[in-house]
Amino acid sequence: MSLKSKTLDLLRRREKAIQGGGEEAIEKQAAMGKMTARERIKAILDKDSFHEYDLFVEHEARDFDMEKKVLHGDGVIIGTGSIDGYPVCIFAQDFTVAGGSLGLMHARKITKIMDHALKLRVPLIGINDSGGARIQEGVSSLAGYGEIFFRNTLASGVIPQISVILGPCAGGAVYSPALTDFVFVVDKISKMFITGPEVIKTVLGEEISMEDLGGARVHSEITGNAHFYSETEEECFSQIYKLMTYIPWSNERKAIPFKSKEPKSKYKIDAIVPGDPKQPYDVRDVIKAVSDDSDFLEIQEYWAANIIIGFGRIAGETIGFVANQPLVLAGVLDVDSSDKAARFIRFCDAFNIPIITFVDVPGYLPGIDQEHAGVIRHGAKVLYAYSEATVPKITVILRKAYGGGYIAMNSRHLRADFVFAWPSAEIAVMGPEGAANIIFKKEIQASPDPDKIRKLKIKEYKEKFANPYVAAAKGYIDTVIEPKETRKLLVHAIEVSKNKRIDIPKKKHGIPPF
Repeated sequence: MSLKSKTLDLLRRREKAIQGGGEEAIEKQAAMGKMTARERIKAILDKDSFHEYDLFVEHEARDFDMEKKVLHGDGVIIGTGSIDGYPVCIFAQDFTVAGGSLGLMHARKITKIMDHALKLRVPLIGINDSGGARIQEGVSSLAGYGEIFFRNTLASGVIPQISVILGPCAGGAVYSPALTDFVFVVDKISKMFITGPEVIKTVLGEEISMEDLGGARVHSEITGNAHFYSETEEECFSQIYKLMTYIPWSNERKAIPFKSKEPKSKYKIDAIVPGDPKQPYDVRDVIKAVSDDSDFLEIQEYWAANIIIGFGRIAGETIGFVANQPLVLAGVLDVDSSDKAARFIRFCDAFNIPIITFVDVPGYLPGIDQEHAGVIRHGAKVLYAYSEATVPKITVILRKAYGGGYIAMNSRHLRADFVFAWPSAEIAVMGPEGAANIIFKKEIQASPDPDKIRKLKIKEYKEKFANPYVAAAKGYIDTVIEPKETRKLLVHAIEVSKNKRIDIPKKKHGIPPF
């Protein structure tokens, strides 16, 4: 056979393999409102940057008549490409081929590109659209999942790992996204669950829809398993692109700097935080008032909304923001918000991203539900994450900083590098009302006018303790600043912290309160 003939044969084979499950299966995929695996890859990556590997891989199963079935690419596409000119590794499960089910060769293709990403120190993007383990391959499918989970763990903190759920992700398959850094979901398309509706009905006798069991909204609002929610696949891909502009390509690098921009003039930092400590406000406006171009990429927006996390920039450098949100539960720390903040802090620390914390916290949420849910253990995660972090850590106390919440939110005692406080800051063991009721209990009760004495004692406590100057006098706060000075001081703090070095005790690893 001549070279020309061989080339034509290659083209025919390639074209057939690219068709995946065939035209009918592709049409069904479109009918469900879903792109094909290759369309998704091309939509995420820069134009013409994708290079595919292992196109001709086939399964090796021989039981249940599997030897008669041709599964092009074994239901997954792998390769390399670029986003905004920077290299990434990517895989996409192809639901048109055997429902994207995972067999041994399917898993080997995924682990191959995972190994490639770790070796090259570039981000890994995985698009999940699979019915789960391929039953016909038995334990080999389970072995494949185990190999993937091991590599997720090995790569954790070394390269960014992004999971995109664009179809079913069922059973053991869900643990790979759970081990990655960021999970993207799309309304009415993404489905994540351990046990499907049919099994639940059989075992428990309960009927539940797949959407209510593990749809995009469930994981964005209730479980916290998803970090980004979108209405369409196109919107999801835009979110991925924006995230990639903020994060570094590996733990050996820093995020790519951008040109510094002043915040937008509509965010007047002096006018955002009310003088009344009981009046709420949106702390995201404070973040936007100090970040470059007032740009802020919020993460896990719909879950544990009493704390805000996300990325912005200060003087062109990527910053991780953590802030109590007075609009929700007065900004208290609880089980979910502690988990949310701690995980984000650890990501920032792993990837050399400085952390700025805005504090307005009345403490940890009290109540039997929180105690029984393990608020002690979960709350300790924030303490552990901040204490462990060695990146530049800067804190600004806006208003309330009470009790354990004051300590947990990156206080000087957890080795914050800079701690600033606004004149409105109240730093104390508890709020003035509660403190006065305890300290002056006998005096108030013995008074002929308890309400009058209570108000006087609350005022007295505020004047003595509910201000930033007691903490400043002890050196726990570096300086009390005007709100309008905040950005200037943050810019300076980031600049002088660039070469920060920390010596920590030699150990294999710590044991966080998982």
